[in-house]
Amino acid sequence: MLPLVSIITPSYNQARYLEATIRSVLEQDYSNIEYIVVDGGSTDGSVEVIEKYADQLAWWVSEPDAGQAEAINKGFARARGEILAWLNSDDVYAPGAVAAAVDALRSAPDAGLLYGDVLSVDETGRPIYRQTFAPYALCDLMTFRIISQPGVFMRREALESAGELDTNFHFLLDHHLWLRIAACWPLRYLPRTLARARYHAAAKNLAQAERFGEEAFRLVNWMQDEPALRDAFVAHRRDILAGAHRLDAYYQVEAGRYGAGVRAYARAFGFSPIVVLEDWKRVLYALAGTFGLGAVGRWYRRVTRRGE
Repeated sequence: MLPLVSIITPSYNQARYLEATIRSVLEQDYSNIEYIVVDGGSTDGSVEVIEKYADQLAWWVSEPDAGQAEAINKGFARARGEILAWLNSDDVYAPGAVAAAVDALRSAPDAGLLYGDVLSVDETGRPIYRQTFAPYALCDLMTFRIISQPGVFMRREALESAGELDTNFHFLLDHHLWLRIAACWPLRYLPRTLARARYHAAAKNLAQAERFGEEAFRLVNWMQDEPALRDAFVAHRRDILAGAHRLDAYYQVEAGRYGAGVRAYARAFGFSPIVVLEDWKRVLYALAGTFGLGAVGRWYRRVTRRGE
């Protein structure tokens, strides 16, 4: 029998995109899906969208909560699946994503977490760039090699061993969970696009981009005190710190704070020049923004849209 896959969608005032999210789950070609929608008390018509599909949902609720992590944890508590995932209410699964994830996990019975590539799209669904990854291990995640959350599926045993999402994290809550899983379980990479992540003005990775760096440094402090990670932290300390500053730089630039981004890149360079050289196009973009050179910025956007 095909394993049951539980998918949770946390939602709050995303009526504009919510129906596309719901349909992308319900229209998967995998037959054994349990779908749960946890709405935080939306006032924008989201409830009407959910009610339209209520008879195809295993459970749904609309009530105030303390944020995304609490909403997802509420869904996890209801979920019965052997494999679990969450899909935010402005993202969508690619056709065949669930079946492909299940097949990959069944072919790697020791893996606790599977992740694939993710296509970034704008608010209209137009492609921006493809987030492609590689086979990662614990040390890669510790150095802030970020995997894109919509493309992640977990075994129930891995989630139960790691524990639910920490409600004290609001921006890197997913990466915190991946680290805890990777400390105990191998990861499996599937080189296939599993989802589309939507970037729009209200998305927190744009609207509150600078907050991601703050949580990266909180994760650094947590890693060095976490017994399961302490030895790896000591061995990779400089790369971990470089990765945290690099992540901070990335999101500072996303927020249009080019000077702060350049300074963060400089701090990353002090810990590991190689880490920064991998981002040389973005460093150039940040420098151009600092000096008001819009043409370089437009070139950078064209290049990243081509996925180069």
